[in-house]
Amino acid sequence: MEKIVLTGDRPTGKLHLGHYVGSLRRRVELQNSGEFDKIFIMIADAQALTDNADNPEKIRQNIIEVALDYLSVGLDPEKSTLFIQSMVPELTELSFYYMNLVTVSRLQRNPTVKSEIQLRNFETSIPVGFFTYPISQAADITAFKATVVPVGEDQKPMLEQTKEIVHKFNSVYGDTLVDPQILLPENETCMRLPGTDGKAKMSKSLGNCIYLSDSEEDVRKKVMSMFTDPNHIRVQDPGSLEGNTVFIYLDAFCKDEHFAEFLPEYKNLDELKEHYQRGGLGDVKVKKFLNKVLQSELAPIRARRKEYEANIPYVYEVLKKGCEVAEKEAAATLRDVREAMKINYFEDKALIQEQIERFK
Repeated sequence: MEKIVLTGDRPTGKLHLGHYVGSLRRRVELQNSGEFDKIFIMIADAQALTDNADNPEKIRQNIIEVALDYLSVGLDPEKSTLFIQSMVPELTELSFYYMNLVTVSRLQRNPTVKSEIQLRNFETSIPVGFFTYPISQAADITAFKATVVPVGEDQKPMLEQTKEIVHKFNSVYGDTLVDPQILLPENETCMRLPGTDGKAKMSKSLGNCIYLSDSEEDVRKKVMSMFTDPNHIRVQDPGSLEGNTVFIYLDAFCKDEHFAEFLPEYKNLDELKEHYQRGGLGDVKVKKFLNKVLQSELAPIRARRKEYEANIPYVYEVLKKGCEVAEKEAAATLRDVREAMKINYFEDKALIQEQIERFK
């Protein structure tokens, strides 16, 4: 069996560090590992429209932003297929068939759906498309016969629901769909990076993000205003690491070599933490170090983005070609699904012959 990766993002805005540590950085590693036969990276515009139907221009404009972020972090069109969800109509048809395999009560129990409904204050006014997006996601994953799906921890319930749909389909119609495996970030801190304000999740709507496309000065300002330990008032006071956003970010990004380059009086992060906890280390010094760490990570990403921004027609050509490849793959899966469900009426020669014999 081929080893295939499928993952993606909703184009509701530029991508931020939460996306980067949660999945983007891992995607590039998987792409360059040589371990996978195919890698599909989807811009999930149809999914984004489920709760932005009244503002399609927002989605339209952000498709190019997400594509630029993909290319700037190192996703290579020669190694990964970058495509737009709505340009692959087979995904919609697969979703329709899968809807018959899932109950309303099961969707209501999905933790990700429940939290998103609460976040958006949908309550009883939830759009049907948004409510059923776990089914749409299952269609996306199975259409490309994905064996591995790298996501952040918050998407784990969605993958579990996909696996349920796969098992149900295969038990009813025969072994047709591939059972995908979830791939979570190896670094536990990267599973859910908090916002710069210390809130549980970095979110565009909360305005607590550091974007991959932020300027050097914007990143510096956001880092210097980060939430730390509110009780660490004086430099000599012992500081707490619990809920301290600056140290959470250092856990996600910092490497030993950063100390040799930017803060040589410490060998590693453990030494820095120990000093902070016993007192005598100020927040400003730690924030300045984090800023240098993040700038070193983001500088090459910014540089690549500027190159692609200067050649937008190329970016659209990458997406167009990717959509063509993706549709061909999804069409093959849809043929298998229709055959398994016995709704391939015109391709089923045995059925036609059976009817000829029946009406003789």
